[in-house]
Amino acid sequence: MREEDVETAIKVVVVGNGAVGKSSMIQRYCKGIFTKDYKKTIGVDFLERQVSIDSEDVRLMLWDTAGQEEFDAITKAYYRGAQACVLCFSTVDRESYDAIEQWIAKVSEECGTIPCVLVQNKIDLIDEAVVQPDEAETLAKKLRVKFYRTSVKEDLNVTEVFQYLARKYLENLQNANTDEQPNTTKNLDMFQGQSAQSKSTNGKSKKDQQDTSAIITLRPNKQRTQGKKNKLCLLL
Repeated sequence: MREEDVETAIKVVVVGNGAVGKSSMIQRYCKGIFTKDYKKTIGVDFLERQVSIDSEDVRLMLWDTAGQEEFDAITKAYYRGAQACVLCFSTVDRESYDAIEQWIAKVSEECGTIPCVLVQNKIDLIDEAVVQPDEAETLAKKLRVKFYRTSVKEDLNVTEVFQYLARKYLENLQNANTDEQPNTTKNLDMFQGQSAQSKSTNGKSKKDQQDTSAIITLRPNKQRTQGKKNKLCLLL
């Protein structure tokens, strides 16, 4: 398979209290549909969507996790391996806003530092809001995450949330690949130095080379002949 044919897949977990619109958000993004009927997610649900981000094909694997505490043992296992996260709360549910820091702590415990977004959903119900606009913005700054206000019902900013996460992941991946590239200038200098040393050795007279050989034979370096071999470890 050619390198350009390799598909980029990104696992995204969507977390938050129950009834904040996590399932509806994923359904809207992946299937383009919206339903008012609320169904509690039992454990974990999964949908995916193929998109193009900056001319690169990306498969977003979206994991919809239950928001109820009784499912914690199940859902936390599915956080592992996630490469991005949506932290979701509802405009009309103060408890869901207050729980955001607990949710990000759970994700961080399993995944470490990954791209995240804070999402205030149901802004079409702004007249019933129990979270002030400056509160949500302050929390996003505190957590150092991107902040979006969305309405799944009106299909407002839903696509932007997932596009941002995909682009941020690709950006981090590109930076990591750049950091791992070898220093070609340094390698070239080493190669040139070895070549020069080789030429210098070849320029010696046969007598000089014989003398050197005799010294090595008569006085071996014990550290060199008895030392342990170095091992090269490649960290993936």
